[in-house]
Amino acid sequence: MTFEDDELYRDITDFAHDTPAWVQHAAEVWTEAGILVFGALFVVAWWRSRRDSPHAFATAVLAPVATAVAYVFSELLKSGFAQERPCRAVAEAVPSLSACPPTGDWSFPSNHATIAGASAVALALVRRAVIRITAPLALLMAFSRVFVGVHYPHDVAAGLLLGAVVAATAVLLGRRPATRLAEAMRASSAPAVRWLTGPGPAAVTATAYVTSHRRR
Repeated sequence: MTFEDDELYRDITDFAHDTPAWVQHAAEVWTEAGILVFGALFVVAWWRSRRDSPHAFATAVLAPVATAVAYVFSELLKSGFAQERPCRAVAEAVPSLSACPPTGDWSFPSNHATIAGASAVALALVRRAVIRITAPLALLMAFSRVFVGVHYPHDVAAGLLLGAVVAATAVLLGRRPATRLAEAMRASSAPAVRWLTGPGPAAVTATAYVTSHRRR
């Protein structure tokens, strides 16, 4: 940690204390609830991919798995660095808006930022245009962790980068075997398995063809 990072942390937390109460409350809610938003986006991606190719379905299913892998990496790094939280370590800093995590719940890198970075990239690999939504959400979540006082700026920057790199790598490495698995599951006779994977594009095309002919 550098002196400049301490200064930046103090500048951001001082600014947070000067904002209206509703902004502070919104930041406290978002810094935790943002993960639920990404979770909902994973569900939407899976649901839409049920009517897409096995390759697209495999990517959508791998997205939350890759995010979980990134989280595990961040936990391992936390244990290795064992960096104290800034809400205890930075001198002359204002009290954090959120409760300061106990000693042993280390600061570097930020788990939340790692999850946010991983989710943003993994979802973008499912559907490229989604990055226009997921990237701002990830940056906002990362900033909120400093805003509420529980992380240094370098914690969240490292978390975003770690999450993005690990998630992208995990999806790219796992997509081929996951695609083969998706093809096998769609050929299964088990109703629950076929519902989980969806009908795929062929079934959707066939349904559209039948519907169009009935209208004639």
